[in-house]
Amino acid sequence: MDSPGQDEQRVVWTVVDTDIGPLLLAATGEGLLNVVFHATGAIRDQALGRLAARRGTEPVEAPGSPLLAEAIRQVKAYFAGERRAFELPLDWSLISGFNRQVLRELASGVPYGAVVGYGDLARRVGQPLAAQAVGVAMGSNPLPVVVPCHRVVASDGGIGGFGGGLETKRRLLALEGVLPEPLF
Repeated sequence: MDSPGQDEQRVVWTVVDTDIGPLLLAATGEGLLNVVFHATGAIRDQALGRLAARRGTEPVEAPGSPLLAEAIRQVKAYFAGERRAFELPLDWSLISGFNRQVLRELASGVPYGAVVGYGDLARRVGQPLAAQAVGVAMGSNPLPVVVPCHRVVASDGGIGGFGGGLETKRRLLALEGVLPEPLF
């Protein structure tokens, strides 16, 4: 018999094929919990192991789960150019403190097709000298693409770093019209 709250503790996951490669999507009863780039083989297994350790429960592969259905639909629509904003419940339990504050500001304040500098984002959260800390927050983002860390760029005009790789960042920015499409 299921105990109260068990559904919210349960982590379900699937892998969705996208234009930037396979993305692992994991969710709880609270909302989308994790998005992982290049989610095949060892990368997928490591991500699932980290989730199990952090959540204290083994993630269950469940591509047909109602907890994932809307996230899958919206991710596919985004990559098809049919969606510019994600409207999903998010489970923020994998991140806290300053990093969560920065990522929430990013999610709500930097729309599709726009970019923001690390320093600008630091100012937006009331920490104008924390540009490097914003970079750390981007690197710890458990919900990339949905919480669009690819939209954070260097103040010198460079695209900055990216946990999913610079080519992935370029492709996401091109999809949103910020950069030209790659020639090949």
